[in-house]
Amino acid sequence: MSNNKTILLVALLLVFGGGTLAYVVQTDGGSIETRDVRFAASNGQMIDGTLYIPPGATASDPAPGVVAIHGYINTRETQSPFAIEFARRGFVVLAIDQAGHGHSDPPAFGNGFGGPPALSYMRSLAFVDDENIGLEGHSMGGWASVSAAAAHPDGYESVVLEGSSTGSFPGVPAGNETFPRNTAVVFSEYDEFSTLMWGVPHASNVERSEKLQTLFGTNQTVEEGRTYGNVEAGTARRLYTPATTHPGDHLSTTAVGDAIEWMQLTLEGEDEMPPGNQIWWLKELGTLASLLGGVLFLFPFGALVLRNNRLSSVSREVPDAAGLTGNGWYGAVAVAALVPVVTYFPLNLIGQGFVPTNWFFPQQITNGVMVWALGNGLVTAGLVGVWHYRSDRTTLAQYGFDTGDSRQTLLQSAAAAVTIVGGFYGLLAAVGYLFDTDFRFWVFAMKLPTTTQFRIALIYLVPLTLFFLALELLLHGQLRRGDRSFRTALGQNWVAVVGGFILLLLVQYGVLLTGSPLPFGQPLLTIVAFQFVALLSIVTAISTYFFRKTGRVWVGAFVNALLVTFVLVAGTATHAPL
Repeated sequence: MSNNKTILLVALLLVFGGGTLAYVVQTDGGSIETRDVRFAASNGQMIDGTLYIPPGATASDPAPGVVAIHGYINTRETQSPFAIEFARRGFVVLAIDQAGHGHSDPPAFGNGFGGPPALSYMRSLAFVDDENIGLEGHSMGGWASVSAAAAHPDGYESVVLEGSSTGSFPGVPAGNETFPRNTAVVFSEYDEFSTLMWGVPHASNVERSEKLQTLFGTNQTVEEGRTYGNVEAGTARRLYTPATTHPGDHLSTTAVGDAIEWMQLTLEGEDEMPPGNQIWWLKELGTLASLLGGVLFLFPFGALVLRNNRLSSVSREVPDAAGLTGNGWYGAVAVAALVPVVTYFPLNLIGQGFVPTNWFFPQQITNGVMVWALGNGLVTAGLVGVWHYRSDRTTLAQYGFDTGDSRQTLLQSAAAAVTIVGGFYGLLAAVGYLFDTDFRFWVFAMKLPTTTQFRIALIYLVPLTLFFLALELLLHGQLRRGDRSFRTALGQNWVAVVGGFILLLLVQYGVLLTGSPLPFGQPLLTIVAFQFVALLSIVTAISTYFFRKTGRVWVGAFVNALLVTFVLVAGTATHAPL
């Protein structure tokens, strides 16, 4: 009990200490006002955003503005490195949730991805110089910026396309030497989307892209760092190629500095602070500390919840291990690690392609994850089932699958899981209220769901629960070995659950960094695999811990199902209008 209180205190210190650091950096020591806003597109679709208002921006002395837009299946907070640094230099910044993302209304891709209504809203603000506005967008956010430029051709002065391009998606206009106005292309040396964006097999060849040359008004190889055209005429062009990847743009001081430099060159009225003077990375450390504290909080808080006498049916003594031993165990771990990765691309693509987005299953990416999870759950249950019966095991109770008092055990386990996850999201809500941040690092985030997302999550909860029950059967049935410490068991389980995804990323990026395309293709799902590594690491710790606390699989499976479902639904895009 004493250890639990100590760990709980450490978790809370991380959460609130990290939140405080993130808030101080995000507001530049309190000098920048951050304000949540919500505005309507022409058809009534509501778009959410955060305004960063620097000191001195008033109706009598309006400041230059920048609309900052994140990429696909991210949210406005991903753009905070750019937003923070623009605001520190005197720009009013509007960072939006794209249509169908974060707290903006679905469907995704609606209203030019949210770009045109965002620019209209920015131009309506009295403290913004409406003749001095820039557009900055990463990936699909660049398409939103191009859409905004096309919808309001006289409503902006310059554009930064971070890891993005013109004319790469239906409805997004192609670029030429005069459109968009004053455009910088920041396309990283190892960007995974080089074929989609600029029609070249590897990002290191982007200078020779015919599409890029058309944008720059030349038929020669584009020279990095050279300014083509003329700022006053609106035809200026410049290429930057920082040495990072597509998602790496959000962790690169070079990529952020390139965007700053272009806005300072093409807009007027801002502070000429050097582009290299950046503090945004301290916010990333703050939200990372909060994320680690929030995850750590689950364990001592869960232990306290399980001490409640009303949940007495949940726990029992941990049964003796009945898993594989010897060389067979190593083979089973290898199979457990490789099967989810071998099926990762095909099952996700099947789910995205053959499960139509509709009011019942409205999220394309989550549909893919659902099919992958169900497929792997069936494979896992089948393989473990064959082993169980061939090895003449007599009862699933050895694996923690007993129900004790039957329905009472399951109901109390579900109640415990809801309480534990509810405490976690209560803590997340407190961080959002106090610091206007969430639990995140880089492309991985744990956000509060909206009411609509909560309803959506309840639908996906059922199939994902089945997957986590199958995972418990694997970890605490076939793979559990006797007389192992918690640390050893956690390490072994982590290898089985996460090791394959680490291997996938090492192969994909090992080849990409040598100057060749991703060997297995699928850049989007490859980037999503980083989030799988983070989320499945949390899943492994929860499963291992709560099995040891309860002697059963139910609490761990239910906590994981609730947590992962809410993270998925709140963090991806909703494609169906709801």
